[in-house]
Amino acid sequence: MERQMEVQEILVILHKWGIHRLGQIAALDKEQLGARLGPEAIRMWERANGRSSRVLKLVRPPESFEESFEFENEIETAEPLLFMLRRFLEQLAVRLGAIYLVAKELTLRITFANPPQDGSAVADKQIYERVFTIPQPTNDVDLLFRMLHTHLENFRSEHPIVAVALNAQPIKPVMEQFGLFETTLRHPHQLSETLARLIALVGAARVGTPVLEETHRPDAFRMEPFSWNFDPDEFPHRRAAARAPLPEGEDGGEGHRRLKTVSKLRVALRRFRPATPASVLLDEDKPTYVCSSEIRGKVIEQRGPYLISGNWWDEKSWVCAEWD
Repeated sequence: MERQMEVQEILVILHKWGIHRLGQIAALDKEQLGARLGPEAIRMWERANGRSSRVLKLVRPPESFEESFEFENEIETAEPLLFMLRRFLEQLAVRLGAIYLVAKELTLRITFANPPQDGSAVADKQIYERVFTIPQPTNDVDLLFRMLHTHLENFRSEHPIVAVALNAQPIKPVMEQFGLFETTLRHPHQLSETLARLIALVGAARVGTPVLEETHRPDAFRMEPFSWNFDPDEFPHRRAAARAPLPEGEDGGEGHRRLKTVSKLRVALRRFRPATPASVLLDEDKPTYVCSSEIRGKVIEQRGPYLISGNWWDEKSWVCAEWD
């Protein structure tokens, strides 16, 4: 920015001198011009006389791996759509393979014709978008097409399709080297296809990996998308525990850890999952008898109640009373 302002100031001075063309600048004395206007004026004089050279920097514009097509007539069946997607995948595979890349993610966009509601002749367009993460990046057309076909088998829409587009996110092929006791999925694409079928049957909210919620609510969890890539960096405490030396007195010789006997007995917590329906008799608001299909008997000793609650600020508020 400072250099540009300096050039503008020099140009203003040159215009005041009556110099408006490159030939007029080239006719000036180099040393005298530099003494009056500085080194930037010398660089301008060298460019005007063809004595400066600049390395040409080639800039390749980012390439977009996307194929799209607009249908002449609205389609209402999956066959024409699958035909176009198959052709898209073949073209994308050729383009990616030509520069030694593979697809790591596919984005499917389907445009629907929404009939006008106000009686006008112009119809609104709605776009459906779905991102497919490829478990093992590949350019195999059959595998990629089977993934799209599995999703579209149970796809339904109230409006006809007028356009479709498919975008591929490229990545360089990665060769993984595992440790002695590490391994990977034998058929990651088959697992991905199975998960896609399960999602189509029961819904995305019921398929994945259960993760405990950060709350005091008993057994609260959420489902996250299944991840088949194990990252050891996510468990630093395990590595630290594995490298930590044994405490004094726990080395049983030859690096073996000595077993300790626990003399103090502890009360075990027994839970039934899923929860078993039970009938509880109360006496002065205290449980005295429990009857269920799993257990039946008189309450000998109890502690409580322990009142817990949470999410009182939204519609997911909950209140619970626990007895031990």
